[in-house]
Amino acid sequence: MPLKVALLGFGTVGASVARILNERASADLTLTHVFNRNVSRKRVDWLPGVTWTEDPEQIFASEADIIMELVGGLDPAGAWVRRALSSGKSVVTANKKLIAAQGIELEALARQHGVHLLYGAAVAGGIPVIPGLLSGLAGDRVVRLEGILNGTSNFILSRMEGGAEYADELAEAQRRGYAEADPTEDVDGFDARAKLVILSRLALGVNLSTEAITCQSIRQVGAIDFAYAKDLGCTIRPIARADVRGGGVLALVGPMLVPLSSPLAWSRGTENMVLLTGHYGGDVVFSGHGAGGNPTAVAVVSDLAAISAGAARRTPDAASASVTGEFELRHYVRFVVKDKPGIVAEIAGAMAAQGINIDSLFQRSGFGKDHLPFVVTTEPCVNSRLKLALSKIAGAGWMAEPPLDLQILEPEPAAVQ
Repeated sequence: MPLKVALLGFGTVGASVARILNERASADLTLTHVFNRNVSRKRVDWLPGVTWTEDPEQIFASEADIIMELVGGLDPAGAWVRRALSSGKSVVTANKKLIAAQGIELEALARQHGVHLLYGAAVAGGIPVIPGLLSGLAGDRVVRLEGILNGTSNFILSRMEGGAEYADELAEAQRRGYAEADPTEDVDGFDARAKLVILSRLALGVNLSTEAITCQSIRQVGAIDFAYAKDLGCTIRPIARADVRGGGVLALVGPMLVPLSSPLAWSRGTENMVLLTGHYGGDVVFSGHGAGGNPTAVAVVSDLAAISAGAARRTPDAASASVTGEFELRHYVRFVVKDKPGIVAEIAGAMAAQGINIDSLFQRSGFGKDHLPFVVTTEPCVNSRLKLALSKIAGAGWMAEPPLDLQILEPEPAAVQ
């Protein structure tokens, strides 16, 4: 008998899932119920035989074997997922915020009741990163992961390479439906951070506190930074990364300078990319469309198919781990100043007081003396030391705006022991 499937949420992803199930007409899966608030405006005529409802109780009272949660957020989605699992129904979800915050608890609940919880669509949309981790890389020990996990931020930054400013490209992302009216989750790194927590749990076997991971916004990045990055043989991308080091984890999210030779520099638009480094197998790259209704729906339907085939994946145990953002990397620091003699000496002195050496200095012509941008790159140093130096510099009367500090991505960052 085919498994009966009920759907919570008929938004962009939910509608795409329903269309795939309808067009593929699988003999193993049957969509029986669809829930959405104000369901009358969502009802479509291409889903014959489906019960439409705006009462979630009808979903839980149905004979559905699998419930798809595509509403998102923590509440009421979390309560609905727990109720479904407790009643013996498997759950498929794309809810990264819920899985990042409560995934371990929900996994335990699923095991307790002998059902499945799958969330392949929660990270990187239609890219099969999670199933690839849990099956294709199960024989390796992943020690590092880094990637572009938010398509909105990647769209904005990759388009800024042509000389556009942040505000213009944010408006374009909103016009195309890639960014919300309030873009905070995307551009300030919180969406990518939730996904990094999930990947760290599955790839590195560590359970990280979401709030412990430092996020840096892309809002302060300007067109001038791409010009200077090009001078350094780099571009700028929104990077999420985590390394297992010395019994703890180094993790951070934010815009970074990426060498043009890195695969991460090749990812443009709303594409996502994840690089995983295994102890035995080396580097593996996953790349593709990480956002949008159809790519995400493909991942949801793939999870349904896995349950139907009896090959649903069990996630490995994860241990709690301390988190720090103290990577020892080179830094790109952009200053905008009211020019006067002695500025570079003051910057060098503040950095030297924290044991930081300047590696190079770049200054492009064509800017006024009262608002002059220039860039200093440092030798490898830890974030906290540089922040102390910059906090002292930021109070100087010749500063026209706060300095922008971006880390420069390197293949093998050293960790502070």
